[in-house]
Amino acid sequence: MLKLCGFSASNYYNKVKLALLEKNLPFEEELAWLGETDPEASPLGKVPYMITDRGPLCESEVLDAYIESTYPQAPLLPADPFQAGKVRELVTFLELYLELTARELYPAAFFGGKVSDGTKERQRRLLERYIPAFGKLAKFSPYLAGDTFTLADCAAVVHLPLVSACTKIVYGEDMLAGLPVKDYLRRMSERPLVQRVNADRKANTELMLSRRK
Repeated sequence: MLKLCGFSASNYYNKVKLALLEKNLPFEEELAWLGETDPEASPLGKVPYMITDRGPLCESEVLDAYIESTYPQAPLLPADPFQAGKVRELVTFLELYLELTARELYPAAFFGGKVSDGTKERQRRLLERYIPAFGKLAKFSPYLAGDTFTLADCAAVVHLPLVSACTKIVYGEDMLAGLPVKDYLRRMSERPLVQRVNADRKANTELMLSRRK
């Protein structure tokens, strides 16, 4: 049985967890906080990582690719190579350009820390460039890549709320407001498996914050 290691407050952990749930695969969860990870399974000490019957794998995009290629039931990628590429393109934009750019603001937005004015200005300029570019690729009709739930949605439902919330806190405005993100996330929140992931995230976030006191 697959074992997913990490913690449910992590959006990257939840991206993989949602893919496993959507494919109805049996798996175990093993709680592993940062600083308490298996160095053999995750050399950089990051989460998530996964234990398979052939050994460990790390990095969320690697895990999703492994899951999709090993367990083809309930596919989360289109069969057509070009359309599959479009899904992967969306995931890349979500993570490389939106989430990782916004992540520089997380200390100030979510953890009571500080971010320099220079960092705030730089990240805002980047997001002002990256968000419209992402909007040109995303369809939201009703799913991110079109009419089918895919790996792009597994990423979007965990990353977009963070980008939206942190920009609203740091800049006083939701920088995703020009895209139909709010309606999209509302639709996705009606899916039972998304509800399960969100409930686990909320509970684990409370536990994580209590550990920081």
